[in-house]
Amino acid sequence: MTQKINKAGIVCCSNGQEQIKKEQVEKLLQVLTDLGITPVCSDYIYEKDGNTHSSGTAAERAAALMTFYRDETIDAVFDISGGDIAIEILPYLDFEEIAKSNKQFWGYSDLTTVIQAIFAKAGKPSNLFQIRNLIRPGQSNQVNLFQDYLNNGEKLFQFSYQFVRGEQMRGILLGGNIRCLLKLAGTPFWPDMTGKILFLEGLSGDIPKLISFFNQLKLLGVWEQVTGVLLGTFTEMEEKGYTPTASKLLIDMTDAKLPVAVTEEIGHAANSKALLIGKTYTLKKE
Repeated sequence: MTQKINKAGIVCCSNGQEQIKKEQVEKLLQVLTDLGITPVCSDYIYEKDGNTHSSGTAAERAAALMTFYRDETIDAVFDISGGDIAIEILPYLDFEEIAKSNKQFWGYSDLTTVIQAIFAKAGKPSNLFQIRNLIRPGQSNQVNLFQDYLNNGEKLFQFSYQFVRGEQMRGILLGGNIRCLLKLAGTPFWPDMTGKILFLEGLSGDIPKLISFFNQLKLLGVWEQVTGVLLGTFTEMEEKGYTPTASKLLIDMTDAKLPVAVTEEIGHAANSKALLIGKTYTLKKE
C-alpha cells in the first residue's frame, strides 16, 4: 500500500482555495516539506471567480492534473480542494494515461467523483483522504500517522468498525461521500458495484436528504449488487443528534442478508483515517 513519495503535485480539481487561505496552504506546503516531500503546486489553486469558486476552467484544471500524471518526477497527487465542481473536469481527463501511471491520487468529499472515475475508467486505486488534515486541529496525530505511512507503516489505513448486521464482507471497496458519488449516476464514470463493498459518508444532510440518497442507490440496484456496506461518519446527522441514525435508515430499507458495518474513524472529521478506494478489503465481526 505504501508508495515512496519524494515529490507531490498539489491540485484543486474542485472549488479553488479562497485567497484568504494562502497562509494555510503555505503552512501545509511547509509541513509536507518537513516530512521530506517536495510539493509542486499547479497554477490553479486559488479561486479566480467568486461566483463559480473556480481556480480555472474545467479544461485548465484537468490539464494541470494530467501534467502531474505525465511528470515522471511526481510520485503522488494531493488534491486540497472540496466543494461542488470537480465533476466538470472528468471529460477532459486522459484515463489511458492515468492507467499507465503508478502514482496515486489523494482527495475526499467532492473528489469522490474523480476517485470513482479513475477506478471506473483506469482501474486504478486512489486514497480517500484530505491531506489538509495535516494542518487541521489534531494535526500532531495526523502528521504522525502520515509519517508512519511514509515509513511503510499502515496506521493511517487501520480503522475500527462494528457490524450492525451480518458478520463479514469482502470485495473491492468503492464509494466516498454519498452526495458526490451520486453525481456520477447515469454517467460513463459510474463504477460497476457488482461484488463490491460500498463505503459511504457525509458532511451535510439531514434525515430527509439521507432517505433520498439511500433510495436513489436502491433504485440504481446498488443494494442488490454489493456484498456489504460500510458507513462512515455523517457529520450533520451526528452533531445534531438526528434519529433514526444512518445505519438504522439503511437497515430498514435493505434486505436482511446485506451486511452493514459502521466506523467512527472515517469521514470529514479532522482526525479521519484513510481508505484505499479500489483495494480489496475483508471485514469480519470480532
